[in-house]
Parts: sequence; structure tokens; C-alpha cells
Amino acid sequence: MKYPNILMMTDFGPDNSSVCTMKGVCSNICPDLITTDITHSITPFNTWQASAQLMFVVPYWPKGTIFVCVVDPGVGTERKACVAKLKDGNYIVTPDNGTLTHVYYEIGIEEIREIDETVNRLPSTRDTSIFHGRDLFAYCAGKLAANIITFEEVGPAYPVEEVVLHDTFYDPLIKENHVEGNIITVFKHFGNVFTNISYKNFKKAGFNEGDYVNVRITYKDEIIFNEKVLFHKSFGYAELNQPIIFSGSMLDICLALNQGSFAEKYGISAGKDWKVVFTK
Repeated sequence: MKYPNILMMTDFGPDNSSVCTMKGVCSNICPDLITTDITHSITPFNTWQASAQLMFVVPYWPKGTIFVCVVDPGVGTERKACVAKLKDGNYIVTPDNGTLTHVYYEIGIEEIREIDETVNRLPSTRDTSIFHGRDLFAYCAGKLAANIITFEEVGPAYPVEEVVLHDTFYDPLIKENHVEGNIITVFKHFGNVFTNISYKNFKKAGFNEGDYVNVRITYKDEIIFNEKVLFHKSFGYAELNQPIIFSGSMLDICLALNQGSFAEKYGISAGKDWKVVFTK
């Protein structure tokens, strides 16, 4: 029998053995289950970053895939532990603490259920409340993937409207030769900056590859970056260590340096206070 893949993402760090225990829980439920890592280098406690990374990965996996996302600063408290069934047929097992923000807006949540700890918790660890990644999320994901429980048997449903969402997800302003948006993610490794402006809307506003575009980035209304930047297809069209605007892998407008870190050089981060304006 073929089982759905289980993909895992945490803020535990790449050298933490905790992830291995989560995989062991799944393997004990069914040795044929396949677990795959997304990343374990999410900035500790950063549920917004976890939400963005889920959106980056989820659309490229087959229907029925189960994603386990454990970035859980409220572990052991009254926050809900849940399984969300997405409108694309995939599932996310996670604390309901903002990690579902991007998929809520971009894919949609068909139904959400709170994990019933009385039946879907690892029985041998009931005396601890600090490792729900192993004891709730991996255990429930394993049972769901192995067809030991159905989605309906995860636990009671609650209204999708009650899902905890970050308040940093705004629609951009699109006008002729003028676009305003927010910086929603920084790719830590390369320092690329992602906006909430789609390539389609950027082009619709009148910007074309080869244009030099006025870019102003502000943090709480303080100007952090204010320069003309080349808009083109890829990094190599800019001079070495020079900035470039491009369409990212998720078809959104991004900023980067050619072979350098835009975020590090200019001190850029992400969130509702980070705004970007593009004008001709």
C-alpha cells in the first residue's frame, strides 16, 4: 500500500536530535511511512517565517501530502494543536498560532480540526508537555498517513474563521507606474527580499524587464533604501554586488544583490512595518 509522504519543518536547528525522535514515532506507527525534511532552521519562535516557508513548499507536493510544522512558542499552553485540510487536498499538522497564515490566503483551508489528545497523543509521554512535536504532531501525522485514523477522527472541527492569522498580510497598492507593498520574507541564506507584489501586477502597473525603477524601502516610515534598481529576469543581468528586481520562484517581486546579500548590506527585515514602493 502506498502512503502519503510526511514532510517536517521545525525551528529546532539542523543539529538537534529531536527531529529524529519525531521520525521514529512515525516509523513505529508504520515502518513504511516516508518522512522528508523541509527545513529545521526556521528562526526560533518565528511563526510568520514558518508560514511563508509552508507556502513556498506546499504547492509542489501531491494531493494528500501531510506537512508537520512545529514552531511552537506556546507549547503546553491552551493554544490549539490542529490539523488543517487545505483546499488543494493536502494537510498541515501544526499549532494554530499563525503558521497557517499564507496557506489560508493563498490556497484556502477547507476544514480544520483540533487534535484530540485523549486518543491522538503518544501514550508513553503523557507526563510531559514540552515536546508536542513528537507527542502530538508527529504521532497524529503518522496515524493519519498510515490510515489508522481518518481526518474526521483527528478531533473536533472548529470554524475556519477562528484560525489564528498574522496581521501582516496586506494587499498591495497597484497604480500606473506605481506599486506599494510589504516585505513579507527574507531568504536568510542568500539575503534575497520577497514582497507581496505579484509579477503579474508589477507588469500590469507598467514595469518591464530592462527598466530602471525607483525603489524606496521604509521601516516605520524611516527610509532604509532609496535607489534606482534594474528590473530584469535574473541576477546576472546586474553588475556584481549590485541590486536587481526580479520575479521570484513564487512569481512575486523580489530584490537581491548579484552574488551578495541584499538584506545584510542594507539592513532589511520583514513584517508589517517594512514597506516598499516602486515608481518610474
